[in-house]
Amino acid sequence: MVGHGYDTRNQDDYDTLSDDSLGAPGHPTNDAVRQVNHLRNEGGGGRPGTVVASRPDGLYIDTEIAPANTEGVPRPPQPTKLANNVVGWRDLPKKDQLLVITLARLSEPLTQTSLQAYMFYQLRWFDPTLPDAAISRQAGILHASFTAAQFFTALLWGRIADSKLAGRKTVIMFGLLGTLVSCLGFGFSTSFYQALVFRSLGGITNGNIGVMRTMISETIVEKKYQSRAFLILPMTFNIGVIIGPILGGVLSDPAGSYPVFENVEFFKKFPYAMPNIVSAVFLGTALLLCWLMLEETHDALRDSRDIGLILGRKLKGLFWKNHDAAAYIPLPSHDPGIGVDTAADYELSPSTPRNSAEPAPKRPTTRRRYTSRLPFWRIFTRNVSFTLVSHFFLAFHVGTFNSLWFVFLSTPVYNPGDPDPPGFKPDLPFRFTGGLGLPPRSVGLAMAILGTIGILMQLLLYPRLSARLGTIHSWRTFLFLFPITYLVVPFLSVVPSSTAPPGQKTGLAIWAAIGGVLLVQVSGRTFALPAQTILVNNCTPHPSVLGTVHGIGQSVSSLARTIGPVAGGWLYGLGLSSGLVGGVFWGMAGVAVSGVVISFWVREGDGHEIWLDGDEEEDTENDGP
Repeated sequence: MVGHGYDTRNQDDYDTLSDDSLGAPGHPTNDAVRQVNHLRNEGGGGRPGTVVASRPDGLYIDTEIAPANTEGVPRPPQPTKLANNVVGWRDLPKKDQLLVITLARLSEPLTQTSLQAYMFYQLRWFDPTLPDAAISRQAGILHASFTAAQFFTALLWGRIADSKLAGRKTVIMFGLLGTLVSCLGFGFSTSFYQALVFRSLGGITNGNIGVMRTMISETIVEKKYQSRAFLILPMTFNIGVIIGPILGGVLSDPAGSYPVFENVEFFKKFPYAMPNIVSAVFLGTALLLCWLMLEETHDALRDSRDIGLILGRKLKGLFWKNHDAAAYIPLPSHDPGIGVDTAADYELSPSTPRNSAEPAPKRPTTRRRYTSRLPFWRIFTRNVSFTLVSHFFLAFHVGTFNSLWFVFLSTPVYNPGDPDPPGFKPDLPFRFTGGLGLPPRSVGLAMAILGTIGILMQLLLYPRLSARLGTIHSWRTFLFLFPITYLVVPFLSVVPSSTAPPGQKTGLAIWAAIGGVLLVQVSGRTFALPAQTILVNNCTPHPSVLGTVHGIGQSVSSLARTIGPVAGGWLYGLGLSSGLVGGVFWGMAGVAVSGVVISFWVREGDGHEIWLDGDEEEDTENDGP
């Protein structure tokens, strides 16, 4: 039996902290206190006092049996609770793991949004004889091929991530590798069908977004941190939306864009290879970091031997060999009266060097939270079903907008001197056609504006409003912004320009209009997408099928983002050829209204609606970073 308390000889020389304070999520002494509490509880005695940290010597633990009488012992100050306050980024636990997941996620939207800046022009390079309406349809098919392949494989990857044979980390690494190969193949494609094959390959091998959400939910357990933690993936997407289109616009077709490269044969033969090569470098870097640093979160595989992690720690030891930062290490006990298990007592001291004669400490074995697996047919509860339906509608119109936005920006401006269709005359407010005619670099800038607005709102506005309104209410409220956006978007083609047709749209008016429309759309997306992810995560009826539910969610999203862009591209081309370019956007507004209606049947779950034999209450305290 181990007790702990104050050293009454020099009590004033110690900083007193409560067990709650030391064990709070994000506090570095969390593991130490948990070990001490575990030993104390097993012994059946000990006083519920405090653990104290000495200023000169670190953490002081009295291993003598403490007296039962605690009268007169001053109670230490209690820490301020975060439950009703906005959680800051520095409060998040496991920052190193979140960083690796963030980098892995960043590499993918960077790749996807990079090609959107020049896809319209690459398709025209494949076949210069095609009309704009046909190119628009091809762009929709190419965009949807990735998500169509994901639809057929996302659930499979979710099941593999839930299995003991692979786990989360293996699936993420395989997805990054597949995306890397797909990216290079797309860049070196010389026909539409080659590009289609490589885009589909990327979708078949990539089920990462659902698995990453699963890993975040298993790393960040407490709900008060979820609004921040689940904001990481959409915020990372917006970073990719900023960087990717700029890279794509600047690096595409160097021979045609920069005179210094006009005689380089490689750039003439593969004008769109360079942005994909750069994207492949990002993907390769993310793949290497995942192998060396990412920890498995699957309950049954957390304690398995990981060669990548072992190598990563050795490499870290080489670079930080003499680093003398404070850390918690096991304090070996030589008292024969104390059992072997009590050697997990911790003290605050410099980290043990890698070349120390003492072996590196082992992490305590993780106790499993469940022993039974929920059957597949029991996953689809009423709340799961409504949550997935709402997820479908949101993914449908957001995915369709993302597909059509860059095509609309690239579509030539309506030219009264040479109208398309022949003889067409606009008749506002509904009968008009044409796009903005922006070149790749301007398309990249317009999409970067979208990402910039998104990340600023996610950093400055989302955490506070989400904390005030709550997940479900903020989600429902901001869903109303999407129909407004889709009703207004097509009117950008009739905004006055400082350049006469058929030149691209220019001037303050058009860029102010683009910024205003994107502000509304990104506001809705900033609040709706993270909240939707939280709702899908928390609707899980049992933690044993968490990866499967995220896999189903990604399949539903992929199905929506397959049907939407294909149907949207076809309708957009039809609208261009018939003088009704706004029709597809107004149809999307109707879909968005349907999503708003469905949202009133969705409730926020707790992730453990169904209890099976052997389930245990989950310990919601997270270790510090």
